[in-house]
Amino acid sequence: MGPEVLIVVNREVVIDRRFRGPPRSANGGYACGVIAEGVTGVATVSLRLPPPLETTLTLSGDGLTSRLTDGERLVGEASSSTLEIEVPGVPTFEVAQESSRGYSGFIEHIFEGCFVCGPARDPGDGLRIFAGPVAGGDVVAAPWSPDQSLRGPDGMIDRRHVWAALDCPSYFGIGTDPKALLGRLTADIDRLPEIDEPLVVIGWPIDVDGRKFYSGSALADANGDVLARAAATWIEIDELPV
Repeated sequence: MGPEVLIVVNREVVIDRRFRGPPRSANGGYACGVIAEGVTGVATVSLRLPPPLETTLTLSGDGLTSRLTDGERLVGEASSSTLEIEVPGVPTFEVAQESSRGYSGFIEHIFEGCFVCGPARDPGDGLRIFAGPVAGGDVVAAPWSPDQSLRGPDGMIDRRHVWAALDCPSYFGIGTDPKALLGRLTADIDRLPEIDEPLVVIGWPIDVDGRKFYSGSALADANGDVLARAAATWIEIDELPV
């Protein structure tokens, strides 16, 4: 296999309201996926501001680094990276379905309209990834079968949605207390999933350092083969964005 070809990006981007996390800003994982489009291969993305919705932003990247800006304001930046993370055993699709019934967001959810994990989103609108605890461990899991609306230009699931799917399960992997927002996400995507493919998404805790919570997430097919993995840094917040 030859060397990867560096991509060069310089274009305007508008994040549609559909892809919100909090009511007035983008889902963190989805926004990271946008920013990562300026980097070749594995990327580490750091969010600097709540990514605005319905706003003309500028994405610029040279394959090694990228930046998403709102005028003079830096929304987020990415760099080429590596990811070494041990993925726990992936439960079966059936176990993930059972675990999902215990999703804590069904009882209380800070952003019930979140594109990824919001229970208020209808099928075909949100991803509806509801990661609940797997019996006997620290892992949370959810089933996911991506629909036609998530198709990318190559016919597979758009890479942005894979980044998004890796976001929220990593939060529920650390629990829902304290309240926290995504600060950084590193993702390694080996294969994009297909439309309607039965998948399992998992999340798990890694470490805690003061107000920072570290966790992992992974996306696997029905055979348990990992398609994508991620490491997340969550930052504890005192007040939720409105």
